[in-house]
Amino acid sequence: MTYPRRMIRLLPVFLIFSLLSLGTATAASLVPPGNRNAEQPKIPSGSVKRSKRIGFERKYEKIRDLLARDRKLVSKIKNAAKTFAIDPIHIVGALVGEHTYNVDAKDRLQSYYVKALAYLGQDLSFEHDGEPVEQFIARSQFRTCRQHRLNYDRWTCREHIWDTQFRGKTVDGQPFPNDRFGRVFFQPLYAGQTFGLGQLNPLTALKVNDLVRSKLRREPQLSVRRAPQIYNTIMEPDSTLIYMAAVLRHAIDSYREITGFDISENPGITATLYNLGNVTVRAQSLKERNDKRLAQGQEVQWPQENYYGWLVNEKLEELRSIL
Repeated sequence: MTYPRRMIRLLPVFLIFSLLSLGTATAASLVPPGNRNAEQPKIPSGSVKRSKRIGFERKYEKIRDLLARDRKLVSKIKNAAKTFAIDPIHIVGALVGEHTYNVDAKDRLQSYYVKALAYLGQDLSFEHDGEPVEQFIARSQFRTCRQHRLNYDRWTCREHIWDTQFRGKTVDGQPFPNDRFGRVFFQPLYAGQTFGLGQLNPLTALKVNDLVRSKLRREPQLSVRRAPQIYNTIMEPDSTLIYMAAVLRHAIDSYREITGFDISENPGITATLYNLGNVTVRAQSLKERNDKRLAQGQEVQWPQENYYGWLVNEKLEELRSIL
């Protein structure tokens, strides 16, 4: 197994020797800090267009500066991270990635609180073509998803059923859009899918709601029947940070359990997964690829950062100084 020189310079001597001697992925094989790619992977055209006016570097500076000067925000990040026993740098990395490549950071944290309150009074619902999502997922095709105990697995199952049996198809005489489940049912406002400081989407909040409530019983039980409450949850900074921490904790646990990789010390990887979503599906896909590679006598493929996570690892020293 080979490692980029830049990564190896980041590792203590004892870890270098242990990693260089590792030929296959074993339980909880540590993914060390640093980027696997020597150069930043290609940035999607949509992100380039959104950032054309201000530029990525300036957007990065805006979110970095907000974090650096707002000690109250940093304290909230640390508390959220502590709740889920993760390094706060994972939350910082996700915030930096979102506000560098997807949206512009507000100048003040208070702006996010004000925006969150605006959603509570709106008449919002999750539906498509007049059919509420709770009615849609009651269809017989989704029966198999009821066996899943955890919200994340249940909603992931529903996404899979949507992709394989409804997306772009005509079912019982009704045509369905060739688009993602979240886009079709969970964006009643406008084209944007993610909101607030953490740029969470409603479906992600639903997926980790039980994980959040297992740690903080004061957090409300979210329901697709109460769309304004979900929007307020993902918009309000305090709850947003809690949900971000839960999403990141779930990503770390999923990769450990499914792939045998420990990504807890590589915020570029966790940021990548925060950006891409569908963590359990991606973890299972990586496991299957590696099972096939091992059967063929090849080295395993380690988790890799995308353009978003690459920036986080590249700026890691500067971002850690904020904490």
